Amino acid sequence: MKRERQKMLDGELYDPFDAELVAARVRARDLCQTLNATREGEQDERRRILRELFGAGGDTVWMQPPFFCDYGSNIELGERVFFNFNCVVLDVCKVSIGDYTLFGPGVQIYTPMHPFNAELRRKEEFGKPVTIGADVWVGGGAIILPGVRIGSRAVIGAGSVVTRDVPDGVFAAGNPCRVIREITE
Repeated sequence: MKRERQKMLDGELYDPFDAELVAARVRARDLCQTLNATREGEQDERRRILRELFGAGGDTVWMQPPFFCDYGSNIELGERVFFNFNCVVLDVCKVSIGDYTLFGPGVQIYTPMHPFNAELRRKEEFGKPVTIGADVWVGGGAIILPGVRIGSRAVIGAGSVVTRDVPDGVFAAGNPCRVIREITE
């Protein structure tokens, strides 16, 4: 029988109140709180925390605290990903981010989903992974919803709500986010 953690990562209904999952969230939130309390000159301490927090990429991520996440261990970063101030990543499922991707301030990435059935929603939830390619720029205040894939070299306009996949090499913006044009320059 699958543990709740495995159900969560597989995108199946799971119990978010499972003791193992609660402990993992507490760990991540404690690490985020410690990270967010560091001063600018404490770069070595920030790097130590980021290595411990993320599933991959903590060695090269460029982070402007504050930052918040659910687990951290489900976030896999490529080389030199940048998070500006006040980013939130709710990572009940895997969040994969490619090399040299940039997030403006206040960007939010969501993987959790909740059943429409209210009785079921009281005790279980599920998620869908998010994948973001390399060399993507996500403008400030954008929200990326569960299950979305953003292609490499895409640019997402500030304040956009990304509800569906965005192909490689395009500028997309709006609510809901839609392709505006190809990036040719």
